[in-house]
Amino acid sequence: MLRQPTFDKLHSLRLRGMAEAFEQQLNQPDLAALSFEERFGLLVDAQWTWKENQAVAGRLKKAHLTLSACFEDINFRHPRNLDRSLIRSLGDCQWVARHQNLLITGPTGIGKSYLGRAFLQKACQQGYTAYYTRASRFFRDLEVAHADGRYDRLLRSLARTDLLGLDDWGLAPLSDAQCRYLLEVLDDRYGCRSTLITSQYAIQQWHGQIGFPTLADAILDRLVHNAHKLELDGESLRREKAKSEADLPSRPLDPEPQRHPRKGVRS
Repeated sequence: MLRQPTFDKLHSLRLRGMAEAFEQQLNQPDLAALSFEERFGLLVDAQWTWKENQAVAGRLKKAHLTLSACFEDINFRHPRNLDRSLIRSLGDCQWVARHQNLLITGPTGIGKSYLGRAFLQKACQQGYTAYYTRASRFFRDLEVAHADGRYDRLLRSLARTDLLGLDDWGLAPLSDAQCRYLLEVLDDRYGCRSTLITSQYAIQQWHGQIGFPTLADAILDRLVHNAHKLELDGESLRREKAKSEADLPSRPLDPEPQRHPRKGVRS
């Protein structure tokens, strides 16, 4: 059997996972005891797994999750009103399938951004498209797109995204134009896509933060009424981490080794 032409054809057909699995089988003589159907099944499974991993990697790249966050690594030890059973139930991403929203609020340093990114990463792993951005950058991108003629195209792109994540919502008051941009985005998404928002302000304060009563009513109507809410409270995780690092004993400097004169040499 000529192996190299087989490898070349598998790569030409973009069956890289199968090619890698075939090479591994050739290096494992014990697999010779398996039937043809069993070995072929292993090759198909390897190709399917490789393709799924590539798809997840592509969705994660498009999500723009600049800092990694792992859903399985969420910290439940730190007291911050984080319900483990609720988080686990949201981890299946059925709320994304049902086009519901997720609102995460709490003080600075409590881990809102990490939780948000972890949910977006989980959604990507479950087969959903996602996009993460800070609220300030989100509005800036909309304003620039409106100015250079890309606004409608950007709206269509956002409307197709299964889960939109806006981090640090409400840090600055919104202008009338920003409110109208946001309303258009949420209007396209309501009932057919999901939105995740993190904010230092309690949801009850969002109406005042928006500043325009009529627009605020319309925006919050599309955000809040079909949303799951995580209201965190407690000491800052960053402050606790900094304190624990400060309490660590400092490593003493290694003493300078004493030098002894060699025998037969006058000092």
